[in-house]
Amino acid sequence: MSAERPTLPPVRLHTEAELARDALAAPLLARAVRLARWAGPDTRVGAGGELVDAQLPAAAEHLGLVADEDGAAEASEAWRLAVDTGLVEIEDPETDEDADPDAHSHDGDDGHDGDAEGTVTAGENLALLTGGSPQDVLTIWLDGLEAAHADATAPVFDDFADLVGEDGSVDFDALDWDPETEAEFLDGVLGNLYLITVGEGAGDEPVPLPALAASMIVPDDMGEPTDDILEQVSDAMMRLDDQFRVLEPIGIVEYHPVDEALLAEEGEEAVPPADDDDVTRYGMVKLTPLGLYGIRARMLDAGVDAPAVGDLADKGADVLLGGIAYYPEEAARGEIELWLARHGADGAAGELLDAARGEDPQAPLRRLHCQQALALVGAEAEPAVRAVLGDPELGGLARVWLAERGAADVPAPSEAMIFWLAIDTIAAQLEADGDLDELQGLVEGLSGQHSGFFDEAWRVDHPATADVLEAMGRLHSDKKQAKAARKAAFKARSRSGSGN
Repeated sequence: MSAERPTLPPVRLHTEAELARDALAAPLLARAVRLARWAGPDTRVGAGGELVDAQLPAAAEHLGLVADEDGAAEASEAWRLAVDTGLVEIEDPETDEDADPDAHSHDGDDGHDGDAEGTVTAGENLALLTGGSPQDVLTIWLDGLEAAHADATAPVFDDFADLVGEDGSVDFDALDWDPETEAEFLDGVLGNLYLITVGEGAGDEPVPLPALAASMIVPDDMGEPTDDILEQVSDAMMRLDDQFRVLEPIGIVEYHPVDEALLAEEGEEAVPPADDDDVTRYGMVKLTPLGLYGIRARMLDAGVDAPAVGDLADKGADVLLGGIAYYPEEAARGEIELWLARHGADGAAGELLDAARGEDPQAPLRRLHCQQALALVGAEAEPAVRAVLGDPELGGLARVWLAERGAADVPAPSEAMIFWLAIDTIAAQLEADGDLDELQGLVEGLSGQHSGFFDEAWRVDHPATADVLEAMGRLHSDKKQAKAARKAAFKARSRSGSGN
C-alpha cells in the first residue's frame, strides 16, 4: 500500500465522447476528412502519396479555400494528414499494369501530372470516424497529432533538392538541424505547458510565449539573465511561434501568434511594440482539453508518470488511498468521488478503513484520505466506523468522524488515543509536504490544546513520534515550546532505541 510521488500532478480529462467531438472538429482533421471523401479513382498522387500539383486547386476549392498558393499549401497539408491517418489508401499502379499496361500512362492532356505514381481509395479509418467508438476517433486523431508534431519540428529550407543526395538521403548537417534535438525541445516545451496547466491553482489562463521559452532556456539558479541568454530566449520564441502555428490546426492549443510587426526580416529592424506591457503581442498559448489528452498520451508512451483523475476508479481501496497520497486536495476528492461512484456506498467504508491501517510512512496519509472519503460516503458509513471505535489506529479517526456528524453515544477517547491521533495527524501533513503556515498553525494548535503536551507526547507508541516531535521543534514559533519539542524528540528516539 506504499505510494510513490507522481512525476506530474493528476489531470482531470474530459470524457472520451467530448474529446472525440473535439478531435473531429479540429480544423486540420476536418479538412483531411473532407478531402478523403472527395477523393476517388481519378485522384492522382505522386510517389510520396502527395496530391499532384494539377489537383491541388480543385482540392483547395473543395475545402472552401482560395485556389492560390496558400490555398494549395493548406490543401496539401490536409491531404498529407489524410494519408498519415489512414483516411485514404494509395494503390500502387504496378499491381494492375499486367492487366492494362496503358491504364496509368498520361500524356499531359488529362489534367494529371505525367509522373503520377498511384491512385486513391478510401481507407478503413474513414469509416471509423463516423461509425467507430470515441476511442477509435481518438486513436486516429493521435496519429494525426504525431504527423503534426513531425511537421512542426521539420526543418525550413529554400531549395530541398540541394539537400538530397544521390541515394535519396537528406543532408541534415547542411541545415544545421538535428531532428532529435528539435523534437526533444518541442516535447520539453509541451511538457512545461502541460505542467503549468495541470498544476494546482494554475487556472485556465494562456501562457506568454516569452515565459514558456524562458522555461527551457534560463537556468533555475540564474538571477538576471545575460544578453546571450536573452538572445537564446528570443530565438526560441521565434521557433515556438512557427511550431504553434503548425500545431494549432490539429486542436491541441489555442494560440495567439507573435505580432507580425515584431518579426523583422534579416537585415531589417523590428518595429518596437507600442505598449511594452502588452505581452499578448509576443504570443500567448494555452493547451486545449484535447491537447491535455494528447500530450499526456505522448508522455505515457515515453514512460512518463502522468496520472489522470479516474485512473484508480476500478482499483481496490488500498490502491486508491495509496495512489492519492500526494494528490492535490481537489484532485484527491475527484478521484474518491469517481471511486465511490464505481464501487457504491455499500461496503465502501469497511474497505476504506481496512486499507487505512498500517505503520509504514504513508499510513498517516492513507488515514487522512480515508477520513475525507468517509465524509463523502455519508450516513451509510456509520456502522463500519462504529466497528473500529476500539481499534488503536482507527479509533481516533472514527470518533472524529462521528462527532462531526453529530452522532450520539460516541465514547470519549482515552488520553493515549488523543496523543496518538495528534502525532498521526501531523505525520500525515509532514509526509504530504503541506503548506508551511498551515502546518505551523496545526503544530501550535495541537500542542496548545494540551497542557504539558511534550511531557507526554514522547511516550506515544507511533512509528513517526520522534520525527513529528523534531518537526514540531523546528516549526513552533514559541522558543520555549520548540525546545521542549526537541527534548521530547530526543527522549522518543532513546525510548525507541532501547526497545522500551
